[in-house]
Amino acid sequence: MDRLHAGDAAREAHRRINRTTAPYPADQSVPALFARQVARSPESTAVVHGRDRLTYRELDRAANVVAARLAAHGTRPGDPVGVCVRRSTDLVVALLAVLKCGAHYVPFEASWPDGRLTGLFEQAGVGVLLTDRVEELTGRFPPAKVVAVATAPGDDAPDPGIGIDPGALAYVNFTSGSTGRPKGVPIAHRGVTRLVFGARYADLDSGAVVLHMAPVTFDAATFEIWGPLLHGGVCVLYPSERLRCSELRTVLAGHGVTVVFLTTALFNTILDEAPDTLDSVRTVLTGGEAHSLRHIGAALARYGPGRLVSVYGPTECTTFATFHPVDALGPGEESLPIGLPIQNTRVYVVDGDELCAPGRAGEILLAGPGLSPGYLAAPELNRDRFIVRDVDGVPERLYRTGDRGALREDGVLMFHGRVDDQVKINGYRIELGEISYHLGRHRDVRQNYVTVVETAAGEKSLAAFVVAEGPQCTPAGLRDYLSELLPGYMVPGQIRFCAELPLSPTGKVDRRALLATAGAQSR
Repeated sequence: MDRLHAGDAAREAHRRINRTTAPYPADQSVPALFARQVARSPESTAVVHGRDRLTYRELDRAANVVAARLAAHGTRPGDPVGVCVRRSTDLVVALLAVLKCGAHYVPFEASWPDGRLTGLFEQAGVGVLLTDRVEELTGRFPPAKVVAVATAPGDDAPDPGIGIDPGALAYVNFTSGSTGRPKGVPIAHRGVTRLVFGARYADLDSGAVVLHMAPVTFDAATFEIWGPLLHGGVCVLYPSERLRCSELRTVLAGHGVTVVFLTTALFNTILDEAPDTLDSVRTVLTGGEAHSLRHIGAALARYGPGRLVSVYGPTECTTFATFHPVDALGPGEESLPIGLPIQNTRVYVVDGDELCAPGRAGEILLAGPGLSPGYLAAPELNRDRFIVRDVDGVPERLYRTGDRGALREDGVLMFHGRVDDQVKINGYRIELGEISYHLGRHRDVRQNYVTVVETAAGEKSLAAFVVAEGPQCTPAGLRDYLSELLPGYMVPGQIRFCAELPLSPTGKVDRRALLATAGAQSR
């Protein structure tokens, strides 16, 4: 077995930050833990969606009915079940029903192209689709069986009573792949329980009221749904397909939501347009992209310390891997830390075959029970991304994130961009994040996104998309500003202004839509 070498400083720093062992129900499955809450508080509210609500007993009963229906259609333990249900109480029923069968759910959107969906179903082995869109999906993907999720008040069925190994799969999310083929990322029950038990990043108990707003195809939904439901709390579902700050404010305050997760881009948009939206929330988790210090500073000024937490983690590590409570910004602070590993998670900064001492940058590697078993049907990719190394005398299975970072002297992890964000143009290696950072500090720049575009001749050049504060902001002015801070080869040749940065369904900047936006115009 290959070994990660380390000097004394690197070894001690990693030992210190990775003392994260905490009790959690590693021997229990999600349905078993949910059943415990049903027994404890059967009449407590479990799920709210507009005027619809289900108690723990009602949710359990409905899931048993749907689980029996799935079993009648041949679903067995270990099977994948495609789930396409709009955000509603039926969605939570569907997910729980699949898990009660000992199966795992594969969420998808009906709006995705047929070719993409067919490829996903083949990759995951999906033969049954559970949905609230029976007519729309029937016959669309033969020979898949289409099963309705709807139940009637009088319906009843016994619990399937299936013993589920906590190492069995709970779900599969698909992420984009550089080869054009989506990557199927399976997650086990133990990964879910490691995420939501013993949490240091948010209070998850019977008093927790957590908003579910992320698409269920996005791994943040794992936290939003199972975080409250495995503790006897309440999962509040955002009622509309599109976000409106006024409606979000009403939902958060009206239902007493205590915890909300927002992608970085969505958090920034709310701070710009309606910062009072989050006034009532106890804990705001935000992450997914590098943070804007201007927006973080505005949030601290409005909400005060103790309420904002930066979180970081890839889908391959079950949603969150690190956290950083943001209580203040230090003088001269240039970027926000991504913090320390969450409970039962270990983080390593590695350069080649060496652990990095504080101050030395390297690739961020993750370990612990939150790791995916490995991508579906991708042996070569698994050999590259999931590796086993001797770390401090102990065999450790590691996930290579492709992110760069460095430990501070106090052990806090700093983010240094993507390994593949380091582009090469005209022979120069360039960090896109460094350009974006300096643009974000300009007083007239509200938001920005820096990328590489190709000219008609096939040459690469830098392009910056900017949401400006006013007409006084010009490309020439921004170029002059950047020229004082960066070498000429790092100043974008194109600076385009747009009214807003378009977001993908997962709340991140949609690069493809941004490049295609007709409203983006050079000045």
